[in-house]
Amino acid sequence: MKILKSRKALSPVVASIILIAVTVAVSIAVAAWMGALTFGFMATEQLDVGQPRAWTDDMVTINVTNTGSGKVTLSGVEVSGTPATFAITWRSGTQGLNLNTLDAGERAAITITYSGNFTAGTAYNFAIISSSNKRYTTTGAAPQ
Repeated sequence: MKILKSRKALSPVVASIILIAVTVAVSIAVAAWMGALTFGFMATEQLDVGQPRAWTDDMVTINVTNTGSGKVTLSGVEVSGTPATFAITWRSGTQGLNLNTLDAGERAAITITYSGNFTAGTAYNFAIISSSNKRYTTTGAAPQ
């Protein structure tokens, strides 16, 4: 068999350019994949709390919106430093397995039941506490 010396394979310059292009393409793909992973781990928790409304002798309703990029699970509420009970009485999204969890962008109405009676004209501080122990607060005065 005769070896032809006049035929050449790829020149070293073209081979180097192809190798660099493949390396850059793989690097971009890995960076995009890692970026998608970090956004999942970097979800932020943020709750926007509205003003108290619909007061009764021992109940009040507060509207909240999850403005963060992650879920917020509510674990408790306080009225002027005193623990109180709460229930989500309305929500904009679908109810999942955990009724106290708000998805990103979801709105809800929280009804708080206070162990004492609200006194007309008295200001109360409300704290909504998440499962990560973040406190979201608002203040309102019971109507006269």
